[in-house]
Amino acid sequence: MSSEAQVVQDAVAPVAMPEEKSMSIIVTKGSLDWAYPPFILATTAAAMGLPVTMFFTFYGLPLLLKKLDLQVTAAGNPAMKMPMMGMHMGLPNLLTAVPGVDAACSVMMKNLIKKKGVASIEDLRDMAVEAEVTMIGCQMTMDLFEYDKEDMIDGIEIGGAATYIDVASNAHINLFI
Repeated sequence: MSSEAQVVQDAVAPVAMPEEKSMSIIVTKGSLDWAYPPFILATTAAAMGLPVTMFFTFYGLPLLLKKLDLQVTAAGNPAMKMPMMGMHMGLPNLLTAVPGVDAACSVMMKNLIKKKGVASIEDLRDMAVEAEVTMIGCQMTMDLFEYDKEDMIDGIEIGGAATYIDVASNAHINLFI
């Protein structure tokens, strides 16, 4: 075959289709402020057509409970500055040790979320279910904290680290939140 014929043959050779992109997220935190990033990213990616898997482990696992009672943990979070009295004010860490401060911060955050029209975590979680985001509860964490599958929302899967690693090793985007 001449080199000219080879060039033509190479030019019309079928091009492999790119693999479908996907996303996996490890969800490790279950406070009100830390629940937003994984659900916002998961529902956004799903809306963009990406298959998404969320793996809930340790303190992120309670986000799969049927009834949520999320609180903000202001301690150790100097970046948490709330709009108050016409400015953004933070709480000194020492003040967060006072009983009731986390509850007050939680009420303030929930009021701000409602005032600004931000979807609740329950709504975002429902959107994730509707968008067919795969949600996996960590079996070891369930055993450790004595949760049963009946405590969790319907439609979740139960799996361990190997389950997540299998998903993550095939995903194009892997996030740890």
